[in-house]
Amino acid sequence: MKEYPINKTEEEWKAQLGLERYKILRQKGTEFPHSGKYNLLFEKGTYCCGACGEPLFKSDSKFDAHCGWPSFDESIPGKVEYIKDTSHGMLRTEILCANCGSHLGHVFDDGPTETGQRYCVNSLSIDFKE
Repeated sequence: MKEYPINKTEEEWKAQLGLERYKILRQKGTEFPHSGKYNLLFEKGTYCCGACGEPLFKSDSKFDAHCGWPSFDESIPGKVEYIKDTSHGMLRTEILCANCGSHLGHVFDDGPTETGQRYCVNSLSIDFKE
């Protein structure tokens, strides 16, 4: 298993995050579409990893993709790790926090902006800071 700057045991993560966030961030779960508190939030600020607090996305990269999850067209450089994901019979690119290895969601090449990217992120995997 890869070593990250922030390393904790799964028991430590579970105690820190609680069961709902633990399922998303550490067990690669997905929240129901349109259920997350950041899906339609468009205030100015920064979205940080819900596990370690590392800044991941700036609010000016957020857009409404009408997919039910917070969507961004780029991450802060060097803050997100990309992993090939072949689960559920699909080929996707999983995105992880590069600081602690926590699951954020997936990135797709179908974004409507200049980057062509759509980072589809679980609200439970991030925290918003003004």
